[in-house]
Amino acid sequence: MSRLSHEDPVLEVVRAGVRTTVQDLGRPGFAHLGVPRSGAADAGALRLANRLAGNPPGAAGLEILLGGVRLRATRAVTLAVTGAPCAVTVGDRPADPGFPLAVPAGAHVTIGRATAGLRVYLAAGGGIAVPPVLGSRSTDTLSGLGPRPVRDGDLLPVGPVTGPPPAVDVAPYPPPAGELRLRVWLGPRDDWFTASARDTLFSSEYRVSAETDRIGARLTGPALARAVDGELPSEGLVLGAIQVPANGQPLIFLADHPTTGGYPVIGVVDPADIGLVGQARPGTPVRFTPAPHR
Repeated sequence: MSRLSHEDPVLEVVRAGVRTTVQDLGRPGFAHLGVPRSGAADAGALRLANRLAGNPPGAAGLEILLGGVRLRATRAVTLAVTGAPCAVTVGDRPADPGFPLAVPAGAHVTIGRATAGLRVYLAAGGGIAVPPVLGSRSTDTLSGLGPRPVRDGDLLPVGPVTGPPPAVDVAPYPPPAGELRLRVWLGPRDDWFTASARDTLFSSEYRVSAETDRIGARLTGPALARAVDGELPSEGLVLGAIQVPANGQPLIFLADHPTTGGYPVIGVVDPADIGLVGQARPGTPVRFTPAPHR
């Protein structure tokens, strides 16, 4: 077994699942150094889990791809599970996602397979207290910053509790959408595409391909034709940028996106819609709509 911190561990990872990482709200402000923001792919789900566990919004939790995780509490702890819907058990008893869960010392917590969406979030009262890197505990899968992905046998520390869990009857959170309708702000390089391509972007259905991860979601659908054939010098990229490579198929950049890129960006997905993309499984239909002017 390996400890991810020198602090006393609270959660033992019995089964780590396909790809489980520690995530908080990321490390903004370092793009000029080539460091992506990273952080939870569905930040709203992590914020809700933290609120239910009595944590501040930016506390670190676990981002669990498709579920299938089993943990053991070495001491009593409050947990909360949000994001992609899944079955949860504490000991031998079913437990409800979207509620504070009082877990006694020695109990096993099982996160079942997600029935929709991609990512389940687990928060522990006090937050996962692995050492921060550049002010964040997030695992950045592109640059390798932050803690490595969680493995079977890991011992996860939890910080001091800062507040009690809230008294809630229900904490509604929208389930992953069967079809995405994403608001888009055109630019900065929409003029590198034909007028027909811009019309195609807003009138066609795309689908999330199997090539989707924390870096970005590749889409398949009608190709977007270029009006400018020249090379574009590398320039800055932001979360939600819709980059169009040479094959004309859009790519939406997510939490671990690179900070620069050389293909033109036709538009940027509204930040409020990024969590939807972070939960979209391969095959999910995607339609774009112009963002309303503010």
